[in-house]
Amino acid sequence: MAVMEKLKIFVVQEPVVAASCLIAGFGLFLPAVVRPILDSMDSSKQVPQPALRDVVSGVTGKKRG
Repeated sequence: MAVMEKLKIFVVQEPVVAASCLIAGFGLFLPAVVRPILDSMDSSKQVPQPALRDVVSGVTGKKRG
């Protein structure tokens, strides 16, 4: 019996388990592929943090004098 036929039978008999295996496969595949792509695009550069007093004044609504 061919591998594809066994796979079809497995999906028909156990659809929830097959879906879980598919989701797990994506979960293992994506970080291995996407992370190097992002690193090569230099999109993971650190953004400079704003000063704490600017953040506090923005949250409280008080203007700095």
